[in-house]
Parts: sequence; structure tokens; C-alpha cells
Amino acid sequence: MSDDDAVLFANEAFYRAFADRDIAAMAAVWSFDAPLSCLHPGWGPLFGRADVMASWAGILSAAEAPNIRPVAPRASVHGALALVVCFEALGESWAIATNVFLREGRLWKMVHHQAGPTSERPPATAEMATSGPLH
Repeated sequence: MSDDDAVLFANEAFYRAFADRDIAAMAAVWSFDAPLSCLHPGWGPLFGRADVMASWAGILSAAEAPNIRPVAPRASVHGALALVVCFEALGESWAIATNVFLREGRLWKMVHHQAGPTSERPPATAEMATSGPLH
């Protein structure tokens, strides 16, 4: 598997954990060793594993947690660091996300997530090529 494919697989695992509302799977996606940060839409910045994981526990356990589907992810690998930029489909609205991964041994682990609303839409071909919701 290429580095790009491995990073996209790790990115998909992040969205799978979100779709399944699985906090253990979400925790496994994130690095245990590197400093973490997260910028949820409308929130202040979160730093450190404890605060980032607490935020995900709250989001994933909330009845009103949105269903999010990644669309048109693009990976860029820079040595042991990788970025994935993708659209997030939220019903009829869209967000754009940047997910940052760090290679830890043979695995890619998330170290940063940032998402925010966008008025842009992914190219029609990317939207059509994406399989439906993750759940």
C-alpha cells in the first residue's frame, strides 16, 4: 500500500469512528505519543490528548451529533507528516476539513483535525464517486 493510500485509509477510519459513534475507535485513530490539537467548528482550540478525546466523547455521545460523510479526500505526504483535505457532507450543507497525520512506526495517526463551514462544493464527479453515508 502506498503512503497516500495508507493515509487515506487512516482518514477513512476517523470518519468511520465518527459515523459509528465509537469513542474507542476514535481514540485509536489519534496519536498516543505526539501533541494533539483540534478545532471543531465554532469552538476554541483544543490542545492535548485529554481535551481532544473529551471533546470527541461529548460529540459522539450527543443525540444531535451530525452525520458526516467525507467527500473528495486528497492526501499529501511529506516524509513522516501527511495532510488530508476533504469536504464533509452534512446533510444539505458542506464543511471543509484538514486532517493531519504523523507516521508512528507503520501506522499513520491523527495529530490535528480542523473543520469549518464552506460555501464551496466538491466537484460533481467527486461527489458522485463517493459511496453513500458511512453507516
